[in-house]
Amino acid sequence: MILVTGGAGYIGSHTCVELLERGYEIVVMDNFSNSKPDALDKIRQITGKDFKFYEADMCDREAMDRIFAENNIDAVIHFAGYKAVGESVQKPLMYYNNNLMGTIVLCEAMKKYGCTKILFSSSATVYGNPKTVPIKEDFPLSTTNPYGTTKLFIERILEDVVVANPDWSVVLLRYFNPIGAHKSGIIGENPNGIPNNLVPYVARVACGKYEAVHVFGNDYPTPDGTGVRDYIHVVDLALGHVKAMEKAMTCTGVNVYNLGTGKGYSVLDIIKAYEKACGKEIPYVIDPRRAGDIPTCYADPAKSLEELGWKATMGIEEMCEDSWRFTVNNQD
Repeated sequence: MILVTGGAGYIGSHTCVELLERGYEIVVMDNFSNSKPDALDKIRQITGKDFKFYEADMCDREAMDRIFAENNIDAVIHFAGYKAVGESVQKPLMYYNNNLMGTIVLCEAMKKYGCTKILFSSSATVYGNPKTVPIKEDFPLSTTNPYGTTKLFIERILEDVVVANPDWSVVLLRYFNPIGAHKSGIIGENPNGIPNNLVPYVARVACGKYEAVHVFGNDYPTPDGTGVRDYIHVVDLALGHVKAMEKAMTCTGVNVYNLGTGKGYSVLDIIKAYEKACGKEIPYVIDPRRAGDIPTCYADPAKSLEELGWKATMGIEEMCEDSWRFTVNNQD
């Protein structure tokens, strides 16, 4: 049985779908700080399968203990955590307290109940501002914002746990920029409040909720001056977790993988692709650069292909089409 922390969130919900459809039993935990309860019903609707759910905060020791006491958990996929770069710069202590303490409480519960396998939802932000691209897993690690620093600290914590407990299996998955939605249009990225990520904000402009997309900086050393990122379809990303789970079940120690496409697209590339998907013009305004942002970031995903047999298959147009389908189906 697999515990999915943050399983009602964007990436978590898509991963739950792929796990259930491949016969895994799951237990989901979430506190809905950046997700909605109806995501759970939608996972059940897509898969036709049920699962146990706990509304709990991962910093709550009693709640985490209860989850492990009541279920025979073989492995954990750890998504839960605050994830907005800009907010982390404004509220660093909130990020350090939640993301680090929550992971420590989780690992203590795992150790107590003899669960030794964990996949951690890390991020390409741990590479800081890379000197070259594409980015390989063995590149130097540094961070440019507190959100990224929490991801890097958690990686270090999990590496130290393995040193002390060599029978543990830790898989660190460094995501690039997930966008898109499930083909059904039933689940997708629908954050609470004003979106911090580009595509859900573009989607809300496209359906008239906001006036214009705010593009943070057009003076970067990139082809059109806007930031370049490796955008990956969330379903491709979810399938990467299934492959990584298969790996975790058969090995010990620490394994690190980039989950990205290996291609970089600018903010304006995304806006143009979204205009094509929704059939309307999307207005945008240029704002000053945002603290903690870097010019260019995209993956070298060769190790994931070689060791996991995983490769992203969907392109930017498909990502935007799927996002728009979800947006149209869920405008309320």
